Amino acid sequence: MTCLPIKKTNEKAKLKKAITLRDAIIYGVGVILGAGIYALIGEAAGIAGNALWISFVLGAIIASFTALSYAELSSLFPREAAEFAYVKNATGNMLLAFVVEYFAFFSLIVSAAAVAYGFGGYFMGIAGIDVLLSAATLIALLSLLNFAGIKESAAFNNISTIIEAGGLVLVIFLGISFIGNVDYFEVPNNPSDLSGFAMPIAAATALVFFAFLGFEELANISEETKDAKRNIPIAVIASLAIATVLYILVSIVAVSVVPYHELSKSTEPVALIAEKAAGPGFGAVLGLIALFATANTVLVLLVVSSRMLYGMSSQGSLPKIFSIVHARTGTPWFSVAFSCTIALAFLTIVNDLGNLVLLTNMAIFISFFAVNASLIMIRLYVPHFRPGFRVPFNIGNLPITAVLGALSSLAMLPQMLVPLEVLGVEVPLLFFGLALGFTGVPVYYIARWARNRK
Repeated sequence: MTCLPIKKTNEKAKLKKAITLRDAIIYGVGVILGAGIYALIGEAAGIAGNALWISFVLGAIIASFTALSYAELSSLFPREAAEFAYVKNATGNMLLAFVVEYFAFFSLIVSAAAVAYGFGGYFMGIAGIDVLLSAATLIALLSLLNFAGIKESAAFNNISTIIEAGGLVLVIFLGISFIGNVDYFEVPNNPSDLSGFAMPIAAATALVFFAFLGFEELANISEETKDAKRNIPIAVIASLAIATVLYILVSIVAVSVVPYHELSKSTEPVALIAEKAAGPGFGAVLGLIALFATANTVLVLLVVSSRMLYGMSSQGSLPKIFSIVHARTGTPWFSVAFSCTIALAFLTIVNDLGNLVLLTNMAIFISFFAVNASLIMIRLYVPHFRPGFRVPFNIGNLPITAVLGALSSLAMLPQMLVPLEVLGVEVPLLFFGLALGFTGVPVYYIARWARNRK
């Protein structure tokens, strides 16, 4: 399947700065909301019961630690391949920076395949088309949109985000009259001791945390954002705050309308809430909205992954072809095609949604740890950098939120229980990335030495 047409390129062309602050905030909200809340709220309710809202509050707090690190670092280094730039400037080690960015790219591209697979599931229920065919077609079509230009991609994102956020607002509106029907501190089995109350909430927090992922993708469209040093930090914080408010309100409405033990058994929990509150017709509407949510998430992941490749190439750690920009569309055409091809490959290699999701987990938390550690190192050892945004809560130059972000990322890693069949895919890919780093980075230094000799 062809991912995009190959036309005239211009090695001197640059990415177009077409994203405004409003676009960036909507971009962030769109990828954070994504498909997560539409799928996992039922399972989380089965774990935390009516106290589900507390898990969303805690998940937001934990996510904010790393979000603040991204906000400060993006004001320092407004570059595509953001994690690469952060680690390189913190450590001066190109190889380490490449490996971290490889993990970040790996998590994004597998996530794109996973969410496309989810789209295929929804679409099969509506049109009866095979899941893999629908998922592959979606990836190919959205890659064409990615190639068409960042302005076109942002326009689709704006429309889709309004639709998917509107779906959550609709659920809140339909269920608001039910609020007050239950005890919002009740957890399953109704324990009398504090530890029995805290454990299910903590377990649900580990699950709902994944609904907050996506804010980090904003840092990787910095070179296409107007006044990125100011606008990207604002967009990171604002998009996470908007998503948090929607999540908490939806979680309160959810357990008010549908008993949590019934909600946990539903494969379409948000649609069930709408049906119970207002009738079957609203459930069908929410099913259609889920299509926009999943498609929008896939688009953003494809855009960001291609910009990661562009950024690594422009900073010397990948071949130059990855950073060549198409003269008319202003997009890195080869990086777009490469991201499309790899995402399609994952659909055929691991054609199971659960395993696709598992493949992303370890990579996400390793890159989160690296970003938080980079901010700590820059603050302590490279103090001449002056960010446009500075995270709050510091002891001298030590950012407390970054320390908490690094610790929470490490704490999540033991929960990544990966089956053997998934490790059979992940381990070879990990070693492939390490091999690329060990060969590509020395080649970069040799080429730079040769240029300097001329």
